[in-house]
Amino acid sequence: KGDGMIGNIYSMGLVLQALGSTGKFYAPREWDCAQAFSVVYGHDYQQPMAIAQVLPALVGRSYLDAAGLDCAASAGTSPSLQPSLSPKLETTGVHRAAPITVHYSIINKLQGRHFTYSTSVRVPAGSTLLKVLQAAAAEEPDIFSFQTEQTSWGPMVVSIHGLAAIPEDRTYWQFLSGGDALQEGVGTYEPQDGERIQAVFSTY
Repeated sequence: KGDGMIGNIYSMGLVLQALGSTGKFYAPREWDCAQAFSVVYGHDYQQPMAIAQVLPALVGRSYLDAAGLDCAASAGTSPSLQPSLSPKLETTGVHRAAPITVHYSIINKLQGRHFTYSTSVRVPAGSTLLKVLQAAAAEEPDIFSFQTEQTSWGPMVVSIHGLAAIPEDRTYWQFLSGGDALQEGVGTYEPQDGERIQAVFSTY
């Protein structure tokens, strides 16, 4: 993409590793390395899996380099770089986040009885999309109930309103904002005040 994104923010770590490793042997066209890395530098990675995939690229390595490590030569030495992956601490003191309003819709025009339901929920600023789903389900459980499965990338929504995604049918719940697919999962994406989020039952 023109902004340096390759795929999405989750695929960037492996893509940068691959391009860095194969560039000497296979380069069908030039790519803007600095622009791609600026996308990574500008993102606040939260999931351990995403961090594990992007860190090697940030130090000019890839998973392929693990096969050639000389452990005997490095025995007894301490790493010179120890990047901190701890969450950023709020230094201005504890305060209650002001509430925001998020407009949330669930849409199925793909299977069985079609439906579209919408609601508006209030959550504290800085809440994740998962908190929005939980607030909607708490207010109207008959409509906005949902289920998640824990993955290495964080919680994944597998069912909404009793309609479950089925891998064999290639169906899934896709989350969009302003018509664009979200680049983060429900456990990390933070909607803004007045944002319209849609969960659309989709196929791939």
